Amino acid sequence: MNQAKTFFLMAVLTILFVWLGSLFGGRTGALVAFIIAAGMNFFSYWYSDKLVLSMYKAQPVTEADAPELYNLVRGLAQRAELPMPKVYIIPNDSPNAFATGRNPSHAAVAVTTGALNLLTMEELSGVLGHELTHIKHRDILIGTIAATFAGAISFLASMARFGAIFGGFGDDDEGGGNIFVVLIVSIVASLAALLIQMAISRSREYLADEGGARISGNPRYLANALKKLDAYAKRIPFQSVNPSTSHMFIVNPLKSGGIAGLFQTHPPIEERVRRLEGMTM
Repeated sequence: MNQAKTFFLMAVLTILFVWLGSLFGGRTGALVAFIIAAGMNFFSYWYSDKLVLSMYKAQPVTEADAPELYNLVRGLAQRAELPMPKVYIIPNDSPNAFATGRNPSHAAVAVTTGALNLLTMEELSGVLGHELTHIKHRDILIGTIAATFAGAISFLASMARFGAIFGGFGDDDEGGGNIFVVLIVSIVASLAALLIQMAISRSREYLADEGGARISGNPRYLANALKKLDAYAKRIPFQSVNPSTSHMFIVNPLKSGGIAGLFQTHPPIEERVRRLEGMTM
């Protein structure tokens, strides 16, 4: 169901881009917007792993450095039929984890010291299984494609607003009232693209939860881990989180509430736990 939802949302995002491009920029405008967004996200796709690991001061570890963690990742990777990813530890008391890398052969998993101190080995296996599922499903690639289209839509919408305000549409007798239509449509299109991008991210989280449960061998491992991670992350917030990377973490490291919930990249913890506890292996 979540896989089909992802494809549907990607299709809607594509249609929205083509429609907005033809409406405001024509084929040329749409192509320029897409090339700009694709160029930015191409760089992100190839180098985001190094950037994000450096951003959070993640330290690479070997089997000699952290034998329990390294062997756990290796065993889960074998069970998931994945190459052994690089393993990193983030020196941060806030319990969390993420995966990065452009494909299974160039992947890494990172866990904070807070998560290592908080979780049991069974719970940690659920978390790492979740992250390995992101790698297996190539969620970094899917997220990059979604970001490319969303970025292109936002660019087109911005250009449309700029043109409407400064380019002019003639006086009222010549249809000058169209400026208001352009402004409204461009704002709605930008918002819709952002919401769709967030919805795609949430769908991938559900899929990763399911995969993590199967790789670890018991859905309750991850369910219990999510309860702990969510509770402790609120008590010990992750300092200096870049909002553009918040979607990578297994639980949202940013504080949220009210209308901000619409823009969350993560589904509610309660719903994730409910689904996991309802799984049968």
